Amino acid sequence: MTSKRVHFTGSSNHRLAGYLDLPEASAPVAYALFAHCFTCTKNLKSAAYLGRALKQEGVGVMRFDFTGLGESEGDFSETNFSSNVEDLVAASAFMASEFRAPDVLIGHSLGGAAMLQAAADIPSAKVVATIGTPADPGHVIRHLKDRMEEIQAKGEAVVDLGGRPFKIKKQFLDDLSRSRMAAAIENLNRALIIFHAPMDDTVGIENAAMIFQAARHPKTFVSLDKADHLLMDERDVGYVGNVIAAWIHRYLTGKAGHAD
Repeated sequence: MTSKRVHFTGSSNHRLAGYLDLPEASAPVAYALFAHCFTCTKNLKSAAYLGRALKQEGVGVMRFDFTGLGESEGDFSETNFSSNVEDLVAASAFMASEFRAPDVLIGHSLGGAAMLQAAADIPSAKVVATIGTPADPGHVIRHLKDRMEEIQAKGEAVVDLGGRPFKIKKQFLDDLSRSRMAAAIENLNRALIIFHAPMDDTVGIENAAMIFQAARHPKTFVSLDKADHLLMDERDVGYVGNVIAAWIHRYLTGKAGHAD
């Protein structure tokens, strides 16, 4: 797979790092922007696997580290859900100026919620795909419950997330409480495909039902059977990539021979 290292300026004027995964044999039939899960990075295996699966179908994918994560600059403790949304909008503007504006928006877990919010400010996007996404960004608070009192009392606390320490500040919680997902989903005005595993023990399957019910048509739900939340099995990610690639042809008029 051809991967170009890219850098651009994020929401807080920090230098953000990413990769653009491109098909080898021909120009992309579409460009996709990918948002990783909460405290993950662009280098998570499932993110790389998804880029590989989509490039085999002719889709170029840009994946990057949100501010304060991975190779991107910034202080994670100063970021929040809103800054993630703003980073996505900045990423789409960078793609538009340097390559082509994204036709497809893909988000994993909290990255999916951020993408649903960001879509309103990414007019080039015709379709949106979410993977294991919470219907409410406040869902992540369940991972902070052991430190909630400390965060409220002291204004911050160090929280263990996936075996790594992260400083979480009260402003992060306050920002989550201000998010309004239902309106964003209802007014998405794009074709939406929702991937979720029924056995997902990180973000329950009821979240997919809530997103589906809030969204207007056209909308599609795809069950991921026994897949884990992080999609660490390459076969699961390959399936997601293949389904997305087949599905988007219906909506990218003029981008592929299978478009309606």
